[in-house]
This record gives sequence, C-alpha cells and structure tokens, in this order.
Amino acid sequence: MPSTTRERIVDAADQLIYEHGFEHTSFAQIADSVGISRGNFYHHFRTKNDILDAVIERRLDRTRDMLGAWKADNDTPLGRIRAFVHILIDNRALIERYGCPVGTLCAELGKLAHPARGRANELFVLFQRWLRRQFTELGCGDEAGPLAMHVLARSQGVSTLASTFQDEAFVRREVDDLENWLLQFSANNPVH
Repeated sequence: MPSTTRERIVDAADQLIYEHGFEHTSFAQIADSVGISRGNFYHHFRTKNDILDAVIERRLDRTRDMLGAWKADNDTPLGRIRAFVHILIDNRALIERYGCPVGTLCAELGKLAHPARGRANELFVLFQRWLRRQFTELGCGDEAGPLAMHVLARSQGVSTLASTFQDEAFVRREVDDLENWLLQFSANNPVH
C-alpha cells in the first residue's frame, strides 16, 4: 500500500494510464483519484511527463521484483518460463479489459513518438533478456535469443487478441499450447 502522497500519486497514475492510456489521463483525474488538491499535486509533479517517468520507473521496479520472485519460486529455467507464460492466466481479467500494461504503454508512446518510449521499451527488454537467460540455462546456445523473442511475441499476441475478443477459453487454450510447446521443447533438448 503506497504510504506517501507521491507514492499514492504514482499508484493512481499507473492505474489510470493503464486503463485510459497516457494521452487520455489528466492531472485532474489523478488528483481526484488520490483525493488531493491540484496544488498539492503540482508540488510533487510539475508535468505529465514527470508522472510518466515515475510510472515507468515503478513498472520497471515491479517487473524486476516479479522476475526475481519467479526465479526464487522455481528451481528450473523451464519452471520460470512457465511462470512467465502463466501471467496471461493470472492477469486474464485485466488483460481482457485493458490489454497488456507493457504492450499498451509501449504502443501508445510509439504512436505519439513520445521521448519516454525508449525508457518504456526497457520493460520489454527486461522480459526479453530474462527469457533469454532461461533458454540459455536450458542449453539453447545461440537459439536462446530467438526463442525468448518467440515466447515474448506469442504472449503479446495472446494479450492483444484477449483484449480484442475477451475470450477466456482462447487465453487458456493458448497458454496450454505454449506450455505443451515448452514441454516438448524441453524433452527434445535434454541439456538442462
């Protein structure tokens, strides 16, 4: 639970940007959500870009924490990759309603040619590098990078279509298919 006013602002901004997009989230909405005056709001953040920077930093920190937890909770690289894939099920309701928080933010900032898009893209880079390490530990060598991108791209495609069609059965089928692919892949590549 955020404790300082600044943390509460970042928390509210993160949620509103996820639900409505950066461009459609206003100072007034964030201030109202936190229950503070606009003057108090401006004491913490002077511009909307300052808020965006704080939201991106928060998401990067949370992503690092999540990746660390997946590593701590899973003894094998295959188990860690499966944890990544299961995020589609764990967050299915939000993904169906708003899309992937990383994908939607990166896509919007890309369309706007926003200066923060490179920093937001670091969220995908974190996932890509982490997945590559898992495939490297599975003994995939030079294929680790392409395999990481395959899993990342597949999960983003599922997120986009889940948001478009809002079909829980589709999401579950795709996760099952990815898990089966991982199990077959692991069985065919016993170096792990």
